[in-house]
Amino acid sequence: MAEDRPSDRIDLVVFSALFPSAARPGAGLFIRERMFRVAQQRPLAVVSPQPWFPGQSLIRLLRPGYRPQAPALETQHGIRVYHPRYLSVPGLLRQFDGWSMALASFWLMRKLKRQGAQLIDAHFTYPDGEAATRLGRWLGLPATITLRGTEVPHSRNPVLRPRLSRTLKAAARVFSVSDSLRRLAIELGAGEDKTEVVGNGVDTARFHPVGRAAARARYGLPDSAKVLVSVGGLVERKGMHRVIDVMPALIKHHPDLHYLIVGGASPEGDNRAELAAQVARLGLAGRVHFLGELPSDELKWPLSASDVFVLATRNEGWANVFLEAMACGLPVVSTDVGGNAEVVCRDELGSIVPFGDSAALQQALDAALIKEWDRAAILDYAQANQWEKRVTQLLRAFAPLLANASNPEQSAPAAAER
Repeated sequence: MAEDRPSDRIDLVVFSALFPSAARPGAGLFIRERMFRVAQQRPLAVVSPQPWFPGQSLIRLLRPGYRPQAPALETQHGIRVYHPRYLSVPGLLRQFDGWSMALASFWLMRKLKRQGAQLIDAHFTYPDGEAATRLGRWLGLPATITLRGTEVPHSRNPVLRPRLSRTLKAAARVFSVSDSLRRLAIELGAGEDKTEVVGNGVDTARFHPVGRAAARARYGLPDSAKVLVSVGGLVERKGMHRVIDVMPALIKHHPDLHYLIVGGASPEGDNRAELAAQVARLGLAGRVHFLGELPSDELKWPLSASDVFVLATRNEGWANVFLEAMACGLPVVSTDVGGNAEVVCRDELGSIVPFGDSAALQQALDAALIKEWDRAAILDYAQANQWEKRVTQLLRAFAPLLANASNPEQSAPAAAER
């Protein structure tokens, strides 16, 4: 983590339990990418509550990666990142996480308000957004929420759905990373006039093509090989096992086919052992390569070594990794869930297949490995979706909320409504 002297003045607070830390450096990078760019125009602090309950350190004896604890305060690129602990008991008591997160963050948020904070910017509707809107009511601050994809399964939960609805109605502004999520927010009760799509972006200075021969040499791949690549947590949702399932059939048409998997354990779990067993069962040793987690600055190497990016995912909001792959010149094959079709929106960028249709996935990958792609068009699309465009849009949306919060006469009616 970069250590610089933090600014004393802040305009807004980013509120999300998913945020990079010394304990989990790869968590929520897409939030930091977006909001630290906002910080170049509007000074901010980050509050990233961490789940805790008595005795959880004992669980780590059996599961070493269980709930790694971040330090109470970090400084990242000159920005303070706070990690208050909130009581979160596994199982049914997780339904109280929104309340617990708000209570655990109250005194810190009160202190940040005294330092100038005028807006809470939350990411994910539950439990983060629920906690943020409660804190907003208690402290007289407007709260914005960004939907990022977890809202889809949560909206199907009869206990959580009404809470999502109350939270979105209470937000001053509702952002979503895809239009499908914006429509879900409206369905849950968010006013259409306060919803807005702000997709993720890509840093083309970090993600760009490097020499294919050098990239393949890094991983011992033949120059003549056909190479697929996936990047994501090793969990069922991301669907690496679905790609492995179709590998034997693909190898019949592409005898020198290889598959790179970049990623590791995540808060959702770790099915590395199951994936390795599947590889062994299908006789794919030497064809499927587990590269582990890689820093963002190194992802351009496996991406540049590959021919096609694939993610047979069950659920996504707006997969940042699609744009990162495109910024390295790769077409994308993915499933028709969440906002995937909004990113892979033209035939020249890749293809979208029905989720769970193994035959369609195999056919799409087969076709993608044969097709002569217009790599320049793919790179141009990535260039048109850089982070700066998203940040300009966000700053425009934040401006009236910050202006109203700093003007007691204008903000009084809103406070009265709350």
